[in-house]
Amino acid sequence: MTLLILYIIGIVSEAMTGSLSAGKRKMDWFGVILIASITSLGGGTIRDILLNHYPLTWVKHPYFLILTCLAGICATQIPNWITKNNKLFLTLDAIGLITFTIIGFQIALEIGCSPLICIVSGLITGVFGGLMRDILTQNPPIVLYRELYASVSILTSGIYLFLINTKLNHDLVIIISFFSGLIIRLLAIKFNLNLPTFSIKEINGNSKFKDK
Repeated sequence: MTLLILYIIGIVSEAMTGSLSAGKRKMDWFGVILIASITSLGGGTIRDILLNHYPLTWVKHPYFLILTCLAGICATQIPNWITKNNKLFLTLDAIGLITFTIIGFQIALEIGCSPLICIVSGLITGVFGGLMRDILTQNPPIVLYRELYASVSILTSGIYLFLINTKLNHDLVIIISFFSGLIIRLLAIKFNLNLPTFSIKEINGNSKFKDK
């Protein structure tokens, strides 16, 4: 039940971030709904297709799709409030990332995938919706350029994998994994923590490699 509540919070917040991205590109309402839905449900859809896991989550539970569409439309009515409360939505986005990661891991585990594929499943579920949002709205993907994001998903899956092999109650495993991942993500935002970056600069026609 707890995971379901967090999942609903996650898809609503992700839908709103998708709606805002669409608004910055002056898309019509169809574009807003499309981007909102892709942001919220795209990662899970790609996961289910790759793992041959049917029916798709939003096909099995159509109210998730309706909820994302409504959240996307609602966001068009309160853009100033959302912008002023950016930290709140960064937190909600982090909740979505961690929740989607755990759900993606669980689904892969339930159908008998290896631990590595479970981690990849969690990663795809957690980050691919936002990745597709940024690509479709022609923005630099957060997952590739901003604070620790995809790596937080991988760490969360690693914590979850470790804990499910202990004697802890499964609900407690979910709670510990969730808050561990959430804290890591919020600390990354607060202190601007990044992985080392790689860049190539052209100097007098020659490429200069820089790793920092």
